[in-house]
Amino acid sequence: MTKAALIEQIKLKESFLCVGLDPDLAKIPTHLLHTEDPLFEFCKAIIDATHPYAVAFKPNTAFFECHGAAGWEALRKTIAYIPKECLVIADAKRGDIGNTSSYYAQTFFEHMQADALTVAPYMGSDSVQPFLQFENKWVILLALTSNEGAKDFQLMESNGKALFETVLEKSAKWGTPENMMYVVGATRAEDIARVRALAPDYFFLVPGVGAQGGDLDTVVKYGANAQCGLLVNSSRAIIYASKGEDFAVAAKEEALKMQAQMAVHVQRFNW
Repeated sequence: MTKAALIEQIKLKESFLCVGLDPDLAKIPTHLLHTEDPLFEFCKAIIDATHPYAVAFKPNTAFFECHGAAGWEALRKTIAYIPKECLVIADAKRGDIGNTSSYYAQTFFEHMQADALTVAPYMGSDSVQPFLQFENKWVILLALTSNEGAKDFQLMESNGKALFETVLEKSAKWGTPENMMYVVGATRAEDIARVRALAPDYFFLVPGVGAQGGDLDTVVKYGANAQCGLLVNSSRAIIYASKGEDFAVAAKEEALKMQAQMAVHVQRFNW
């Protein structure tokens, strides 16, 4: 998916919602456990219920990979089922030496047919470049996350700069706003502006709104750019809104609530 196509979907749906697909067999409704493929059936129902309000879906590959071959097949089916107008983000956080990264890229871009892949930048440019060689595919680079351990490295300062700022400055030269985005955690809203100052034209994938405590209005205030520039992810608040047989209806209601909040911003800024 191109950047222009993504922006068009944001305008059409008046939404910049990304629905995270984290199918945990310990949390999904119990009646689905008796189906042939519980992971896929859960994701399928969530996709059906929420895709009118979302411009992207983000399957977290760990929730599939842990089930071996059956999990990989469920992931393949889930990605294939997502409507083509939605951006498909494989949340796998890959990143290794160049040759290995090239095979990871083939796995997710060619075989799984994902549109985007989250990538860890710790090993530098040659670990990221192989992912950037695929036309109309996206690298979503970890920039500033919202987990407790982020302060261990990302917020370390050297010569007056935090490490995440150095990562942004260097990595912005590897790709372009047409094929690269950044992960920026919503629960560090005060730092989102620092990231935006260093990457003014890039889209941000922003997890942490909803169950993790991030605030949508704050994210927009500090993180939006002239073209919106945001994909705000919500996982648990939507997909686990109910553990009963009405889970898809509950997910739809939560997604609609978020889309309604986003529509206010889309209309206000004329994105």
